[in-house]
Amino acid sequence: MTNVLKDTNFNFPKQQSFYRGKVRDVYNIDGKYLAMVVSDRISAFDVVLPRAIPYKGQVLNQIAAKFLGATKDIVPNWVVTVPDPNVTVGLVCETYPVEMVVRGYLAGHAAREYKAGKRVLCGVTLPEGLKENDKLPTPIITPTTKAKEGHDMDISREEIIAQGIVSEQEYKQLEEYTLALYKRGTEMAAERGLILVDTKYEFGKKDGQIYLIDEIHTPDSSRYFYKDTYTQLQADNQPQRQLSKEFVRQWLIENGFQGKDGQQVPEMTDEIVNSISERYIELYENITGEKFVKDNSVDILSRLERNVNDFIQKNV
Repeated sequence: MTNVLKDTNFNFPKQQSFYRGKVRDVYNIDGKYLAMVVSDRISAFDVVLPRAIPYKGQVLNQIAAKFLGATKDIVPNWVVTVPDPNVTVGLVCETYPVEMVVRGYLAGHAAREYKAGKRVLCGVTLPEGLKENDKLPTPIITPTTKAKEGHDMDISREEIIAQGIVSEQEYKQLEEYTLALYKRGTEMAAERGLILVDTKYEFGKKDGQIYLIDEIHTPDSSRYFYKDTYTQLQADNQPQRQLSKEFVRQWLIENGFQGKDGQQVPEMTDEIVNSISERYIELYENITGEKFVKDNSVDILSRLERNVNDFIQKNV
């Protein structure tokens, strides 16, 4: 098996704090910068799976860098530099405690809720007569609370404002940015023969300015369909050809796991792990239109530590 980046435990110069998320290890440097290490860990149903996936972190970090660069005319983003294949360094922002999920199609969580009989999702009323993967009349925003642990929870625009989670004025701005980013992502996907089905954005604030933070338009945060077969597959009531992490979720579901109490993660054999890695590389090449260049460092941790230290030495 190829070397993987599963966990990091660095102690960088002027490091103030460390936070380990499901996939990312985040280092606060001098209260000014966040060094976000994108590991090869993989999560599904809010559970970190037991084995890491070769090159997954590099794939996600480099896709995010491409799309953050391509959308900074819409909204400023947190990125300062990408000093390593698995690392993005950016500004420390005060994070809004909601994720802005935007959907152009009835897929994934929304489709499962609709199939269960729900017609109101996060305060948004969905029309009758839809089937899974149908295009929605207009894109909708279905926000979730940002959970530090466990499951993110659906919440409505009205509840966010009423509970004072985000002010009405700022929430309107987040909505405008979300729809504009989704429009740009949709256009870029179309150039690659893809449909950006749904995605999520996270925002933060620094010195009164709203910033786009974290990753965008990656297969972990987004779902893509192939455009050329979409119409025919819908007409034939067939599953869509997807570019997303949904194939991992489907494998887990087929093997009796959806993150519920008492359920066991199925065995992740070398064959399964390698197939997931190959799919992530396929995702990268299809989404970006660029050939993926594997970084085959024998010692990923040393490379990463050296590159982040170089940034700190020059900038902090």
